[in-house]
Amino acid sequence: MKATSLYTLVIIIPALFLTSCNEKKCKALEEHVLEFHQSSQDKEAPEFFLLRPEVEKAYGYSHAVKIGKDIKISGAVSMDDTGNPTAIGDLEQQMKNCYADLEKVLRHYGCTFDDVIVENIFTTNMPKFLEVAAYRNDIYKGKFPTGSWLGVKELAIPEFMIEIELEVHKSE
Repeated sequence: MKATSLYTLVIIIPALFLTSCNEKKCKALEEHVLEFHQSSQDKEAPEFFLLRPEVEKAYGYSHAVKIGKDIKISGAVSMDDTGNPTAIGDLEQQMKNCYADLEKVLRHYGCTFDDVIVENIFTTNMPKFLEVAAYRNDIYKGKFPTGSWLGVKELAIPEFMIEIELEVHKSE
């Protein structure tokens, strides 16, 4: 919604009603407008987090963005701090490396894997992933998030075999 349209809804329309209402209705409308204004002020600006700033700037993405209590975490892959693939040819180790990076992002926001509500996994080798997927039992204790497992032709760099992205809801 454009700022001018929002201004019309929040300021001008209630003002028109205020000129033609009785005291009880005016008071209720005034309180509603104040509540709306306060709730729009309470909305948090996005907080961006870069796990590997140089790599993320080079590729043009943020590893995570938090808005309010919700956090979107970009797909983690098995790479070192300079963006080079690690554990080449070893899907299980790549998966463990992904979860290690995801845990760093979660800790940055004061979260754990218990706060994850969506997990999407992309892999270039679904049969191998299914062989090692039980490792996720060490990550998610007792409850699993929603999500999808997708077999894909390729990821950003040919040596990447798995990418894991998360959505988190931070309860307080």
